[in-house]
Amino acid sequence: MAFIRKKQREQQLQLYSKERFSLLLLNLEEYYFEQHTANHILCEGRQNERKIRGSLKICSKSVIFEPDETFQPIIKIPLRDCIKIEKQGDNGANTLFAKTQNGRISLVFSQVYFIKEDNIVAPYKIERGKMQYVFELDIAGKVEDVVETLLQLHRASCLDKLGDQTAMITAILQSRLARTSFDKNRFQSLSEILKMECKAEMVMPLVTNPGHVCITDTNLYFQPLNGYPKPVVQITLQDVRRIYKRRHGLMPLGLEVFCTEDDLCSDIYLKFYDSQDRDELYFYIATYLDEETEADRDQVTHHSHIAKNHITEHTAESYMLQWQRGHISNYQYLLHLNNLADRSCNDLSQYPVFPWIINDYFSAELDLSNPETFRDLSKPIGALNKERLERLLIRYQEMPEPKFMYGSHYSSPGYVLFYLVRIAPEHMLCLQNGRFDHADRMFNSVAETWKNCLDGATDFKELIPEFYGDDFSFLVNSLKLDLGKRQGGKMVDDVQLPPWASGPKDFLQKSKEALESNYVSEHLHEWIDLIFGYKQKGNEAIGAHNIFHPLTYEGGVDLNSIEDPDEKVAMLTQILEFGQTPKQLFSIPHPRRITPKIKSLSQPSSQNASLADSPVSPGEESFEDLTEESRTLAWNNITKLKLHESYKIHKEAITGIAVSYNGSSVFTTSQDSTLKMFSKESKTLQRSISFSNMALSSCLVLPGDNTVISSSWDNNVYFYSIAFGRRQDTLMGHDDAVSKISWHNNRLYSASWDSTVKVWSCVPLEMTGIKRHHFELLAELEHDVSIQSV
Repeated sequence: MAFIRKKQREQQLQLYSKERFSLLLLNLEEYYFEQHTANHILCEGRQNERKIRGSLKICSKSVIFEPDETFQPIIKIPLRDCIKIEKQGDNGANTLFAKTQNGRISLVFSQVYFIKEDNIVAPYKIERGKMQYVFELDIAGKVEDVVETLLQLHRASCLDKLGDQTAMITAILQSRLARTSFDKNRFQSLSEILKMECKAEMVMPLVTNPGHVCITDTNLYFQPLNGYPKPVVQITLQDVRRIYKRRHGLMPLGLEVFCTEDDLCSDIYLKFYDSQDRDELYFYIATYLDEETEADRDQVTHHSHIAKNHITEHTAESYMLQWQRGHISNYQYLLHLNNLADRSCNDLSQYPVFPWIINDYFSAELDLSNPETFRDLSKPIGALNKERLERLLIRYQEMPEPKFMYGSHYSSPGYVLFYLVRIAPEHMLCLQNGRFDHADRMFNSVAETWKNCLDGATDFKELIPEFYGDDFSFLVNSLKLDLGKRQGGKMVDDVQLPPWASGPKDFLQKSKEALESNYVSEHLHEWIDLIFGYKQKGNEAIGAHNIFHPLTYEGGVDLNSIEDPDEKVAMLTQILEFGQTPKQLFSIPHPRRITPKIKSLSQPSSQNASLADSPVSPGEESFEDLTEESRTLAWNNITKLKLHESYKIHKEAITGIAVSYNGSSVFTTSQDSTLKMFSKESKTLQRSISFSNMALSSCLVLPGDNTVISSSWDNNVYFYSIAFGRRQDTLMGHDDAVSKISWHNNRLYSASWDSTVKVWSCVPLEMTGIKRHHFELLAELEHDVSIQSV
């Protein structure tokens, strides 16, 4: 139970710091810089003025105030929503030149979040409108430095391009790291010899924490820049059992250190800014452990056991031989393969992946002697339903290069937290901007989830190790979380289990028995071929219908070769949020396990029995054909049309066209991923814009001829300013390609391959002279099959 063990460690650290604050309150890719003891001033300057004691935390994209009293909500103010940041004068007037003994800071902003009111984990409450908050620092002399820092971070947050924002914040972070170093007073012993020191970030699920790494002749240290959650993390080298180089965000920058032999959860995961630093630290640890191993071996006489401290060079092939011969279980083998393939419980975009095994979630008894009880392990989830596969193949054949079959992955941060929301609610709130998912889309039932994986247009997720472990807490709402109410009026509570399970403990026990069954032992190698083996890439993957987006594969993109910072950040965000395919471990077919032939179990037919209830096939029509008379009339009208002008401005098929309201310009989108603006008056191409490397599917011009909206196969809707010639906003509103958009009565309607139509309220906001939009989802309609562009 890797994630749960990790949570327990985090909770221990929380007890150490005695804070409600956690890094999960920050946005993704945000840093926590510093904190100051302070008061939140209410009714400032009035007779009834009062103070709320707490801590003011300065982060790269927000200001967070954590009150000491736990019934008070934590306050989070996004810096991009700030209108004015100033020092508060003694007489109540705002001035940057007030007396130094006044420690008050004034923030004027348009949006604020309230979190953990009454110390309850729940969706964030949002208040909008122009407001002013005043905070008073205990140390008045730090006010000007804090204000200067906030203004600098505010400027970064208000930059138009996300790449420019990231670059400026990174520069600020690196400047802070360069001005500090590891505090040698933190060494466990005065006799310790320093071997190496460098900058790095400690990686935890969804968040990272920058600081300094230091290794001596006896210890490995990490000192967070912000001192959170404790001043120093220390690992005794003598306790280290395993170390692994990791890729983080498809870059060779990670290092994971374990002090246990078999635990999937490490003791520390570090991400370096330079691969040379990572390799050098790995060398020091490996050298120490090798020397200790030799010393221990020299002391061992007349014994054959292995020395205490060592790095065993286990390879995928060595584990494979152990598994084939029955020395390790199916569960242990999958854990080892995940570990070797860079899967880590610290990185939710590369969380360990396990297969769905059972196909029967409706019977009163689970019959493990019946082959029909099991899922076909020779096929990926997306290929188990024949009718859905046919639809996906049609789309795949029509898709321009680079082609991929599935618009979502089988493992991603969202899927991991879908399963674990009951034990990791704050992670889900962090991932989804302070909200839980819709109650009907929660992990409500094992049977419903399996059926959706078989029939859903965009659901191809596999399972996680917790389904085959011992701790069933992820199936039970023991925290009594308010996860919402389903359409039938029932509150989301414990996960509904299949009839053959008497309870959560029994469900896990029978799932483990299924995983270790003879049938799975005989066919597990087929699933390994898909996930870790020779059917993961290339022609074999195409033949197995196992093709995912190119960005999910190792080597699919070279981030260092991307010069545009905006494109680079967008690419990295997509990689981290979409999920990543494991490192390929085998290039030839994986051998089957040597199992005792007690009973011959044949492979189930490719048409799964549970697919009898699958939705209407794509070949069946929902509407009657046109009558002969209607067709004749339509064609007669078409023959009256005459070609006026023709222009070839795109390299590939045009997917959308819109004409400005004044009739002067024509906008087109294409599968070549560009939006183009053509002047009817001058008959020339005026602009060519690319938002991503994927096809654009449609476009429209908003009233006033100031903005063009374009939808894309990358799941986004883009707003382009005609006047300023740049992208204004991006709406990330769907789980798959957006196929069509429409505008009516100040409402945006978006349709997607994820089988939904969504209605958005789009309200322009004026902040610091920059026009942005705020989007609110008003309604959602779900179809049985994906919605194609027409």
